[in-house]
Amino acid sequence: MNRNEILQNQREHIFGAVTTYYEEPLVLERGEGMRVWDVDGSEYLDFFGGILTVSVGHCNPEVTSRMARQLETLGHTSTLYASRPQAELAARLTALAPGNIRRAFFTNSGTEADETAVLVAQMFTGRQEVVALRHGYSGRSMLAMSMTAHRSWRIGGTHVAGIKHAASPYCYRCAFGLEYPSCDIQCARDIEELIQTTTSGAVAAFIAEPIQGVGGFITPPPEYFQVATEIIRRYGGVFICDEVQTGFGRTGDRWFGIEHWGVEPDVITCAKGIANGAPMGATLATEEIAAAWSGSTISTFGGNPVSSAAALATLDVMERDDLPGNSARMGARLREGLEALGERYASIGEVRGMGLMQGVEVVREDKEPAPDLVERIFEETRRGGLLIGRGGLYGNVLRISPPMICDAGDVDRALEVLGDAFAAVEGER
Repeated sequence: MNRNEILQNQREHIFGAVTTYYEEPLVLERGEGMRVWDVDGSEYLDFFGGILTVSVGHCNPEVTSRMARQLETLGHTSTLYASRPQAELAARLTALAPGNIRRAFFTNSGTEADETAVLVAQMFTGRQEVVALRHGYSGRSMLAMSMTAHRSWRIGGTHVAGIKHAASPYCYRCAFGLEYPSCDIQCARDIEELIQTTTSGAVAAFIAEPIQGVGGFITPPPEYFQVATEIIRRYGGVFICDEVQTGFGRTGDRWFGIEHWGVEPDVITCAKGIANGAPMGATLATEEIAAAWSGSTISTFGGNPVSSAAALATLDVMERDDLPGNSARMGARLREGLEALGERYASIGEVRGMGLMQGVEVVREDKEPAPDLVERIFEETRRGGLLIGRGGLYGNVLRISPPMICDAGDVDRALEVLGDAFAAVEGER
């Protein structure tokens, strides 16, 4: 099929709600390392990585060869049987995780991982109510959409009861009209009043992303998680750390994003970059919390041998090539370049993030969100051969998150294209 035939099938046979970027959807055909090609042969430098998922590069030879060997050996078992890849991966992940994490439960996605985390937290505490964050995103199931506090993704009209949303640590648009650091981390301290006024006073869990992904790479101040988790634990809840986007070196130097805040989670959820694009989700928990799961359970596809082999190979590449360290080094280069662009272009309101997870909030005067400018920037960067992402409640944040194998040349090229895009867009004003 040519591009037009593919897009016709897309329009006629795939749910219309499935979102695509650009005025004319991009039809990708192949990828290698940092680059992808469309069906017409045009080449693009990928600085979104399949939504922070292609962590060690497209079609990484080590990952794909390990998957192929596993397919030729044993492709599927279900969790009714033990397998070497699943058992090895569980041991590997729990060894990497911070704190007292000792157990793993495998699923297929971040949505399922978050569902599992909430369920086991409710079993452990004997409570039901959960505190989540505004601007947060947890997935596309009914519970996950209920925990999501982002209008574009809360669809269907029917949501699970017992979810309470605290203010986001969104310093650029503080819900309390304060400024850091004189604010005394009011966004975290307000969680106590939220519990006292909107719950029974005893909560099951607090679920939060170290950096809010879909929310626009909102990055909390250094003290935030220490204050927030102390309050949650004082009221009997556990801390579920959603590392679906931040995990596995993405934020630089450390394996998990929360390690930058010096807080140990009780439960961690993972997906996306864990297996370089193979379907894999994981819920990691302490021994005590995992033991609270009552009754039996299975997962037909969770921890399947092929995805587990992909995850093990991905971790091998990350460790061998020190990709957490590379994320820190290339992230610093990227951040410096983005901040330099911010000095040149008035439409850049804030640059934020960590490592290779950098966000650019695009605004007009008085911080007015400018999603229309983002759309124009997207068309310009596409013409320049660069793929980036977008997010934020208002759709006005550029999400820049390349595969963690990127080098200085890749970063400099991406900054060049972004600079040209901002110049073109601001010149059109």
